[in-house]
Amino acid sequence: MRSAWIEHRRPGDRELLGWMEPVGEDFVVVDLLGRRRTGPVDWLTAEETLDALGISYLADPYELRREDGTWLRVLIVEVSADGLRVKKDDWGDMTAPQVYFSVAFPVEEGVLRPTG
Repeated sequence: MRSAWIEHRRPGDRELLGWMEPVGEDFVVVDLLGRRRTGPVDWLTAEETLDALGISYLADPYELRREDGTWLRVLIVEVSADGLRVKKDDWGDMTAPQVYFSVAFPVEEGVLRPTG
């Protein structure tokens, strides 16, 4: 996370939704994975974009590119500016071993992708 990024929190519960990165007199929306979601937009548009984006995308399944180049289906379990933790999708099997992986923040292109 860059020090110039401005946090944007959801009204009401104050949940962090992402950041606004100053670019000249405009702002680029950055989501909780560190991905830029817009080009330069005005302040109000940046806030509206983050409010509309929400955090529901964090509950979606993703694929993690492993060191050998293969992809593994994972779920995001923790997100912070220090990094992400994902776990191998066990499809709800309570007897399956819990396998976790760390992912650097911001998530680099080609490391984590939505399934489908």
